[in-house]
Amino acid sequence: MLGGSFNPAHRGHRHISLLALKLLKLDEIWWLVSPQNPLKPVRGMAPFAERMAAARLAAGHPRIKITDLEARLGSRFTAHTLAALRRRFPRTRFVWMMGADNLRQIPHWESWTRIFALAPIAVFDRPAYSLGALGGVAAHRFAHARIGSSRARRLAEMPPPAWVFFATRLDPLSATSIRERRRRSVFARRAALRGRTIEN
Repeated sequence: MLGGSFNPAHRGHRHISLLALKLLKLDEIWWLVSPQNPLKPVRGMAPFAERMAAARLAAGHPRIKITDLEARLGSRFTAHTLAALRRRFPRTRFVWMMGADNLRQIPHWESWTRIFALAPIAVFDRPAYSLGALGGVAAHRFAHARIGSSRARRLAEMPPPAWVFFATRLDPLSATSIRERRRRSVFARRAALRGRTIEN
């Protein structure tokens, strides 16, 4: 499971998902598109239906499933989502996936230690965040549960808490950079239009 706002979904999400399929020997990846991340502002968030549609386009793989489960469950927090999914799918072995930026900030999440108790976790390198994440509160708190990447193919079968960190080369694209490029493009087009209006 890869949760997030997907605002917008992009090739970086697809890249990490394809890596996870291979490194963790998973059957499927579920993108859990969040109706509204409680730690992110509402302003600048694209409509939920738009983000779902963009995620379907970005995924482009039969084993990457786009889901509105959080919206249907009425869940705003990862711990609540995982608990509900375990009840709903008792025979399914879930792995929670996230970037190093989220490992660093997870102590700010609702019931964050419960997340480690509900599912094994795979953390993927994000160079600007990884050093702080691996030296952070969550990594220290659950240092005893960290496994080596050579054992990652069995992560889904391990009882939580269990987590692995992959120091793999990832796609540098991020939703933040995409939004910033779009914003600059809009401003540039507006400036160009104003220029043409003045000339005319």
